[in-house]
Amino acid sequence: MDDVLRLEGVRKSYGTKVVTEVLHGIDFTVSPGEFVALVGPSGAGKSTLLNLIGLLDRPSAGRIVIDGTDTSALDDRRLTAFRGQKIGFVFQFHHLLPAFSAIENVMMPLLVERRYRDEDMVRRATRLLERVGIGHRLKARPAELSGGEQQRVAVARALVTRPPLVLADEPTGNLDTRAADELFALLRECNREFRSAFVVVTHDPRLAARCDRVVEIVDGRITSDAVTQGP
Repeated sequence: MDDVLRLEGVRKSYGTKVVTEVLHGIDFTVSPGEFVALVGPSGAGKSTLLNLIGLLDRPSAGRIVIDGTDTSALDDRRLTAFRGQKIGFVFQFHHLLPAFSAIENVMMPLLVERRYRDEDMVRRATRLLERVGIGHRLKARPAELSGGEQQRVAVARALVTRPPLVLADEPTGNLDTRAADELFALLRECNREFRSAFVVVTHDPRLAARCDRVVEIVDGRITSDAVTQGP
């Protein structure tokens, strides 16, 4: 089975006169449907790595292959379109658009891709919001939703394009323990149901232990990659 994600010798440096290398030759693969925790101390390079995997930045060296496509061969326009089709994002702070309803926020990636609204889009967004447990809140705006509900909208938005890869950066970091556990359980359920691979940055060892693998990064290098017992 082909990897959904493959990194080969990925490096990232910043600066010109004084060069600081943040990532030092990362090799990393994720299989279809796999649920991977990315852990490590603050400043280890986790966010930099996630930005590169998410195609929000380009590596200084190495290759990032997503769903069989070498992304280094894509120009900026094609890279943006490819990212919208292949990758879903869930952030610690949900980044919902405050002027739009829950269903409109979920539809937004499809609106960007298609540039028009249709019934399929509405049906897909409605079903996802029902799936994540807030089908009764379709017309609510973010300010009318709890933190946990806002994150559920963000999960639905990440899945609406049916991407093979979902990236989550501390998705439970802004929630209390109960809401965090419920959201993490939802992510795992969506992972199994939709077969999207997940890469989740977390500082919570309880949640990391419920993933398929735990990959630790320290000082810009992967120091361990271990299969867990799962949930």
